[in-house]
Amino acid sequence: MLKSMTGFGRCENVTNEYKISVEMKAVNHRYLDLSIKMPKKFNYFEASIRTLLKGYIQRGKVDLFINYEDYTEGNLCLKYNSVLAAEYMDYFQKMSQQFGIANDMTVSGLSRCPEVLTMEQVPDDEEHLWEILSEALVEAAKQFVESRQIEGENLKRDLLGKLDYMDSLVDYIGERSPQILAEYRAKLEEKVKELLAVAAIDESRIAAEVTIYADKICVDEEMVRLKSHIEATRAELLAGGSVGRKLDFIAQEMNREANTILSKSTDLAIADKAIALKTEIEKVREQIQNIE
Repeated sequence: MLKSMTGFGRCENVTNEYKISVEMKAVNHRYLDLSIKMPKKFNYFEASIRTLLKGYIQRGKVDLFINYEDYTEGNLCLKYNSVLAAEYMDYFQKMSQQFGIANDMTVSGLSRCPEVLTMEQVPDDEEHLWEILSEALVEAAKQFVESRQIEGENLKRDLLGKLDYMDSLVDYIGERSPQILAEYRAKLEEKVKELLAVAAIDESRIAAEVTIYADKICVDEEMVRLKSHIEATRAELLAGGSVGRKLDFIAQEMNREANTILSKSTDLAIADKAIALKTEIEKVREQIQNIE
């Protein structure tokens, strides 16, 4: 299925411990450019996040936003530093002996000494946290891909319509070209008659002039190649997949053929069609930039 490079996806995963929301959006880009904005707590998962998303996205400038609420922030534990407490007591005893005063240190007094008792947050279970985060990432990525596919189908219909119109322009040029030669021959014969004022005309000379003129304006090869490029583009669109880069190259080739047809044109009607052809090719190229 054809996919656009513009897309949007969002998911919120809520548990008793965490609420993680993931939002992603993308615009056109030649390659995959993934920008991640997330809490520092998730920096550990950055490589895993990029690996996961590469399974869903091949091209585009993607902005990923991760928001996080921790419902376990009050889940603290008390830590007792027995080694430090022993050092405090040892120094208190030394101070008592040195100054000849009673050691009146109590347990409650010792507990108030710096770093003897500390409050620490229970460390996160990284495996469990990644499970919750990855679920949100996958769901957001699926929505993102779906939005790209919907837009891709719209692009495909529009491009197929443009290709049909381009086909009709090429057909007109192909039908008009032989008429130009007939008209040129008639004008040439009329001009010769006027100049020579005789009825007899050297047919071989006329034929030679017409042949030279035909060679100068002949666009048969360009039209064959252009028809082939149009059909190749149509086939790629119908096949779907990541075809944006290939279609961009084909569009450049179509533009080159259209330029050659226009440069060889000496007929106003064909010139108008060639200009219309170039205009339509440019529209196709612009739309192709939106395809993954």
